[in-house]
Amino acid sequence: MKYIYFLISLIAVGLDQGLKAYIATNYQIGEVHSIIPGLISFNYLQNNGAAWNILPGQMWLFYIISIVAIVICVYYILSSKENNALFKWGVALVLGGVIGNFIDRLHLKYVIDMIQLDFVHFNIFNIADSAITIGVGIIFIYLIFIEGKENNVK
Repeated sequence: MKYIYFLISLIAVGLDQGLKAYIATNYQIGEVHSIIPGLISFNYLQNNGAAWNILPGQMWLFYIISIVAIVICVYYILSSKENNALFKWGVALVLGGVIGNFIDRLHLKYVIDMIQLDFVHFNIFNIADSAITIGVGIIFIYLIFIEGKENNVK
């Protein structure tokens, strides 16, 4: 049953890499197309830093962070210490997102970003970033509202 979480990660990686390939093939850098007017657009950017383009050009640091994050995520998915499905879903999404961006960094030396929210001033991101954010959110929900309470139920 643990391997279902690796499938979740694989789906996140596949969606991320598929959209990135589509954008890189069909858009010029900086080209913007509205997908849902006033809500979301695709805007092709190449990001050689981390979130919000911090630490640009520090690929060696991102390689190390990615490898450590991958090892930790795999450990928690395979570990019997945490058997909560919600927690493992979160970890699986984080794993998929980290791998998705790691593939870009290894192959391209930058990360392809493309999702632009038109209704709010927010940085452009990708599916891998979304998977990481949603996964971390799920993990926090588990840690705040569920962990410890499962063992206290009598």
